Amino acid sequence: MTRPLALLGLLAALVGWYELAPHLGGIRLWPAILLIAFVIMPACFLLVWLALPIWKSRVLIPAGIGFVLLAFALSKLDFPIGSNFCKLAALTLLGWGFLAYFEAVSWVVLVALLIPWVDAYSVWRGPTKQIVAHHEHVFSVLSFAFPVPGEHASANLGVPDLLFFALFLAAAARFGLRVLPTWIAMLVLLGATIAVTVWLNLAGLPALPAISLGFLLPNADLLWRRLRLKPTPALE
Repeated sequence: MTRPLALLGLLAALVGWYELAPHLGGIRLWPAILLIAFVIMPACFLLVWLALPIWKSRVLIPAGIGFVLLAFALSKLDFPIGSNFCKLAALTLLGWGFLAYFEAVSWVVLVALLIPWVDAYSVWRGPTKQIVAHHEHVFSVLSFAFPVPGEHASANLGVPDLLFFALFLAAAARFGLRVLPTWIAMLVLLGATIAVTVWLNLAGLPALPAISLGFLLPNADLLWRRLRLKPTPALE
């Protein structure tokens, strides 16, 4: 019962912060970046960590679709905070549901090597660039916000980033890799991505390279041995 209670308590605290943050006085840029990287984003993804034991459930995809519909409904009802956390729940459950179709860890490694290039193209020349530049409302719907003090002040991650964060974390658990170092590495590299984006004054940087490296780097030796010796069997 410890994890469910911790998850509910943390969720309540985060909802309180999301309600309070727009009503506080704004803070300077770099303190806001540090607040996001070291407090708000880790707290939000701690929800994923706390929910990790259910990654093997058989109802993940239906539940994920249910949360997608709920997120859409709450957005229409002008409850963005509820919609925000429903998006996190939806993409986490769907990511874990899709993991069931990966028969070996080599499949996960292949995805981790390919998706950064797809994401980079999307952010710099593809649909993500067009959405951010010309359809800001669409981007807000298709992203998860990390608010800091000040009205309308936040950083955002796209919904694919949420899905792959959850998928790689559960893959570390499923295939006997380093779960906590994976969680930490993905967060550190995401924070670094946000900092570099601000430092270079860019419109945005792809986040999936950070998430993929966060999975690959702390598990590199284990993955190398698995891929050299034999395929990793799928777990029932």
